[in-house]
Amino acid sequence: MRKFLILISFFVLSASLLAQESSYRMSNKIMIIGHGEQLRAFSIYGGSPENCASYAATVSRYKKIFGDAVNVYCMTIPTQGEFYCPEEARPARSELSAISSIYGKLQNGAVAVDAYHALQPHLDEPIYARTDHHWQPLGAYYAAQEFAKVAGVPFKDLSHYTEHIVFGFVGTMAGYSKDREVANSPENFVYYIPKDVFYEAEYYDYTLDKGRKRAVSEASMKERNFFRTFPDGSVAAYSTFMGGDAKLVKVTTSTSNGRRLLILKDSFGNALPGYLFYSFENIHVVDCRYFTRNIINYIRENGITDILFANNITHASMTATWQMYEKYLTQ
Repeated sequence: MRKFLILISFFVLSASLLAQESSYRMSNKIMIIGHGEQLRAFSIYGGSPENCASYAATVSRYKKIFGDAVNVYCMTIPTQGEFYCPEEARPARSELSAISSIYGKLQNGAVAVDAYHALQPHLDEPIYARTDHHWQPLGAYYAAQEFAKVAGVPFKDLSHYTEHIVFGFVGTMAGYSKDREVANSPENFVYYIPKDVFYEAEYYDYTLDKGRKRAVSEASMKERNFFRTFPDGSVAAYSTFMGGDAKLVKVTTSTSNGRRLLILKDSFGNALPGYLFYSFENIHVVDCRYFTRNIINYIRENGITDILFANNITHASMTATWQMYEKYLTQ
């Protein structure tokens, strides 16, 4: 009987260990959890504290330069790995601790926008893409709502938007992971277009260098829709917003409140402006990798009243991000 109980205990322990081992797997440095409609693929955070400190110092420098004339906000966006990573695989330094360190180092009156805790109550909703490194537009909606609250501007709920769906979307993680199951686990990409506010967008497209890392020239202005349309199954669905990153965009809205916003962002920030057409009369969008003008002159010439740094924590932890924002001040 004792041997039987020992044998049973061994099998229970083995099954438990097997379950733990199978709670996630790695493919080409991408973590994959779940299967089918529950599958989720993402990267694990590994940013440096030094770069977080430098990023906070750069944000603070912008506020010092413009003083009381311009409000400066810092929204550091968590990635899905922070919320969905299995406990046994969590990195030594959490995204929350990194974000908190950035906010704690802001100076000169720069204001933190806590997207982390705005997103956290909605983890059972599709706020992050399962097969892409971006958030879903719904996640951006909750973050934009928090920003509007902090900035003291109007904000409309989703009843003022028309829902659109790209069915069968499989994003960047299929290619990054090179995993067949990720490629065969499509999801819906759901985005929202405001329906009772006027807006028009002006684009200045960039020509990039051979490595596609720097803008080398800027084209003349063209008018295009802010929202692009992609067919079901398109891998490019996240480019619904402005068609991507390599451009300077100015949106003019029918909102008239004297507030003019500049968003300094990576691709996570592309999904934010469409929720702020009710909040600002102008919205200018500048990428942390591509900008050819002097940003001090640009802000003054366009009467910018508010600057929002909207970078995900991975970008905020990179040397190149804060160095480019510094370069924009002097180029």
